Amino acid sequence: MQPFTPFDGALLVDKPVGPTSHDIVAKIRRHFGIKKVGHCGTLDPNATGMLILVLGKATKLSERLMSDDKVYEGTIRFGQSTDSYDAEGEITETHPVPELTLEKLNELATGYVGDQMQIPPMVSAVKKDGVPLYKLARKGVEVAREPKLIHVYSFKISQYEDSEATFRLACTKGTYVRSIAHEMGQQIGCGAYLKTLRRTESGRFNVTQAFQLDDLLKLTPTELQSRIIPILKLV
Repeated sequence: MQPFTPFDGALLVDKPVGPTSHDIVAKIRRHFGIKKVGHCGTLDPNATGMLILVLGKATKLSERLMSDDKVYEGTIRFGQSTDSYDAEGEITETHPVPELTLEKLNELATGYVGDQMQIPPMVSAVKKDGVPLYKLARKGVEVAREPKLIHVYSFKISQYEDSEATFRLACTKGTYVRSIAHEMGQQIGCGAYLKTLRRTESGRFNVTQAFQLDDLLKLTPTELQSRIIPILKLV
């Protein structure tokens, strides 16, 4: 067995708004000439925060790291629904927002804590017969999706103002936070979508430990080594 190199490990990136998770992987791979780079848990283009990249031999650990629990913070906008359940989608419905209070919203949020079967949204990377659902959605095709078991550990609304709620949610992998936002809107009767989302924790890693993508791309390969968590520390 060949010894590990300084480029076998994990790199914690604070993903900016705009690029896809795959775009981040491609930028790091090209810029530093690292053959094997993967990520542990997709973030939508509009989402920010903790994106764990695995490099070299550490790519074999991606499934293990991807299965870790996650923590998110963000905002939910009430009064409108979108086809993607987030701010990227087309608005499908607009309704007046009823009188809502922090107490009422937290009462509703408590109902999402625990085990639940969640149906993935059509605009998602989940595949049906090998085709990503979002590609079918672009063609106006909607298909039945298999519900998946998820678990929400906590869901707390900390602020509500001008029809927008600020929240923090801790959950298992594979949880679609935008689906929860959409369901809350349906439950209230006015519609809602996920306006912003930031992943602050993934497993034992916190976004405060992560590096800005632009800062990483200014480094030389030698300088990058000190930012990589060695593979032996991951296992």
